[in-house]
Amino acid sequence: MTHSKPPLLSHGTEQGIALLRISLGVMWISHALLKLLVFTLPGTAQFFAQVGLPGFLAYPVFAMELLGGLAMVLGIYARQVSLALVPIMAGATWVHLPNGWVFTSPQGGWEYPLFLLVASIALWLLGDGALALRRSLWATPGMGRS
Repeated sequence: MTHSKPPLLSHGTEQGIALLRISLGVMWISHALLKLLVFTLPGTAQFFAQVGLPGFLAYPVFAMELLGGLAMVLGIYARQVSLALVPIMAGATWVHLPNGWVFTSPQGGWEYPLFLLVASIALWLLGDGALALRRSLWATPGMGRS
């Protein structure tokens, strides 16, 4: 019985994954900075409390979004980071679900958080892509270099 190595991803696929990783990281950073610069962290904590979440969670959520986004942009364990951020966006999707589809609705809709959730899962499934500073600790079977 011979064992063959899993196929390596094509250069274009690696570049496409890197594009997803970097743009998703930028979106996570912007999501964090919205909490800091527009709503303020105390305002975000007040919003969390208003929707039934502990207000203090605004601070670690902000930190995770900002640091996770930076890690994605730089390609530092991007797969693990994207998976770690999934519960945050699942919570955000749940909070915004009653507001309707469009995120410009009063209190924000659910399509933007759901998109970030799905894109984060996609990155976790795909791997780190090209230009990653630190590759993830585990690879997707059959996906080659990740």
